Amino acid sequence: MSNAPKPSAPAKLPRATRSLQKGQQTRTAILEAALGLASHMGLEGLSIGALADVTKMSKSGVFAHFGSREELQIAVVMEYHSKFEDEVFFTAIREPRGLPRLIALYERWVRRVSVEIDSGCIYISGAVEFDDRPGQVRDALVAMVKAWHAALYKAILLAKEAGHLQKKADAEQILFELHGLILSLHHDARFLRSPGAIDRARCGFERIVNFYATPAGLAASEEFKKTLFPLAAKKRA
Repeated sequence: MSNAPKPSAPAKLPRATRSLQKGQQTRTAILEAALGLASHMGLEGLSIGALADVTKMSKSGVFAHFGSREELQIAVVMEYHSKFEDEVFFTAIREPRGLPRLIALYERWVRRVSVEIDSGCIYISGAVEFDDRPGQVRDALVAMVKAWHAALYKAILLAKEAGHLQKKADAEQILFELHGLILSLHHDARFLRSPGAIDRARCGFERIVNFYATPAGLAASEEFKKTLFPLAAKKRA
């Protein structure tokens, strides 16, 4: 028989640690359910009672994780922003500085909106609900949207520094126009159910890029789009 020592059993986590982990898992599950509710019903549609029904928990159980309706709404805004960053920003930011990165940011944004047609965008619906209602929920929404705008604005400035956009290009104007395209996309795709809304949003972006881009920027843009839209590139060839 082997004299090798037997592997020791894994040490049990302290009870307090296990309880903390279980509590965090429960909170995460509640937050996912809350995000789903808010996407369809808006932040104002959220309540401790409605969430308890969906999660099959008691109101006191939900309340233990979110001490108030306002705290729940803010947590949902932050969770939505975190998912938005993961799907849109952190993926696109890996692309080279200049128009490739700006194109990736916008395209990821369009794709995000396209999958939210049947649910809704918390940023947009929240702006409608809280545009004239001061408070911590509105402040959280504004902070998240401004953070995203700041990321886009920086990408536009980097595109100018890279020589992909003209020096005279107004970065704030470009940001304004890009956001306007997304608002139109959300309105036409979700409210009007227009089947061509996504294509129009992309076409609008092309017009903006073509207006402000330098020859070097256009070349970089066309090269990058071959990797972003490989099927379309083959058709053009």
